[in-house]
Amino acid sequence: MNMRAERLEVTLQSRKILNDVSLALTGGQTIGLLGPNGSGKSTLLRCLAGLYPALKPRVHLNGEPLNTLSLKSLARRMAFVPQHADADGDLSVEQIVRLGRTPHRRTFGSLRADDCAAVEKAIGLMQLAGLRHRLWRQLSGGERQRCQIARALAQQPEVLLLDEPTNHLDIHHQLELMGLISRLPMTVMIALHDLNLAANYCQQLVLIETGRVVSVGTPEAVLTPDEIEKRWKVQAKVQREEGGAMSIHYLPIRRPA
Repeated sequence: MNMRAERLEVTLQSRKILNDVSLALTGGQTIGLLGPNGSGKSTLLRCLAGLYPALKPRVHLNGEPLNTLSLKSLARRMAFVPQHADADGDLSVEQIVRLGRTPHRRTFGSLRADDCAAVEKAIGLMQLAGLRHRLWRQLSGGERQRCQIARALAQQPEVLLLDEPTNHLDIHHQLELMGLISRLPMTVMIALHDLNLAANYCQQLVLIETGRVVSVGTPEAVLTPDEIEKRWKVQAKVQREEGGAMSIHYLPIRRPA
């Protein structure tokens, strides 16, 4: 799989959100999308997902512009999970994950063997087997995130786009979810705020600021102390811990006396 975007520009309410963004995604990697608040991360993901019709010709999936693909064909190849994905509170986890098979089914058709297999695989990948009969309204925040990602995985996409799925999760559930995401057998682009999560669970990083891509590369290449200070206005120490984990330690901001 390869995905390419060329010269994406988005203006909303007279404010330019994306400015001449071009990007190429390498298949089979977990790619972190980073940037300060308001940098355009969510808008870029929505562009890549084909949610801005005028820009679909500028986004290519395996060489094909998105505007040449039907909605059903696109949904079979790409899945997008927004920040605040919701569901009917009376649906069970399994019922929600089954909705991911909609692009593969005939209208009003029942689930076939391959549909059931895809649902079971998605439930297994997100470790939801013990929760399959739990209702949406009974799920915790972390369980809801895993449920919505499982629904997207049931689509069997080549590309999975995730918009800040770790927001509002405690540390344990952030690490658990990122571990599951990083092992998925597909290309994943994930918008994140936490630089330590990005450093340790992503193979490549894309850094944007004020609507422009300013850096692309490995975590070591992108998350340098100079780059962190330049983009986030904080000083930091970056080091490798025993065992290979990359850690970013922020220094206190010193206020003028």
